[in-house]
Amino acid sequence: MSIITLLTDFGTSDYFVGAMKGAILSVNPLAQIVDITHEIPAHDVQAGAFTLLAAYKSFPPQTIHLAVVDPSVGSARRPLLIATREHFFIGPDNGLFSYVCEREAAPRVYHLTNEKYFRPTVSATFHGRDIFAPIAGALSKGAPPETLGELIDDQVRLAPLAPIRDAVDAWSATIIHIDRFGNLITNITRRELAGEPFEEGARLKIGGREINSFRGFYSEETKAAGELFAIWGSAGFLEIAANCASAARLLGAARGQLVNLKSRK
Repeated sequence: MSIITLLTDFGTSDYFVGAMKGAILSVNPLAQIVDITHEIPAHDVQAGAFTLLAAYKSFPPQTIHLAVVDPSVGSARRPLLIATREHFFIGPDNGLFSYVCEREAAPRVYHLTNEKYFRPTVSATFHGRDIFAPIAGALSKGAPPETLGELIDDQVRLAPLAPIRDAVDAWSATIIHIDRFGNLITNITRRELAGEPFEEGARLKIGGREINSFRGFYSEETKAAGELFAIWGSAGFLEIAANCASAARLLGAARGQLVNLKSRK
């Protein structure tokens, strides 16, 4: 039994998600389908890319991740299958898989061209149902990736996630996601800052505000309500947060905003 995850910007009030599941089950009735989310903001490829990156490693090897945030559906943009060492990814060639490909060594990227695996009639507005879902079903039944399309090496990529090192002790980072609690997820990771103990005197600057407090958990004792602090989040990125308050609201922050990091050196 294969696991197929779904991540879309479709919401749940229309028939889209149900139709995709039906298309998968028509090919493989034994497929186990798991919803990651269908609440990605409409057409927001970057939000989809981040959420997929944060979620995919929670699933076992050989999981198939079907992701559809596809504002260019019906155009010349290509349908893709990406095979990594332990996972598969299916969806549009618009940068949605950029962050996953940054984290995975030597991903194999296929342009899905074998129409034998598509639904007999392909709607220009619903490739999620007519191309991606049946391909996921076929892959889950053992279809080799190389039979589904041709290898390419020029897939669309978003700007790299890594912060820019400005000096020995300074980086320019950005906010890459704001969660529903108002926590600001930056693109700073322990990997980029290997050997740089943020907890020991480093400071962040965002929108004219300096943050030099580091916490181990959200409700750790604080001197004042709404005090801003930094914390390593569950997705592996450094977050700016406030206990029981929205850091985004307190700072008037938005995704893409610059965050400066200076270490203790």
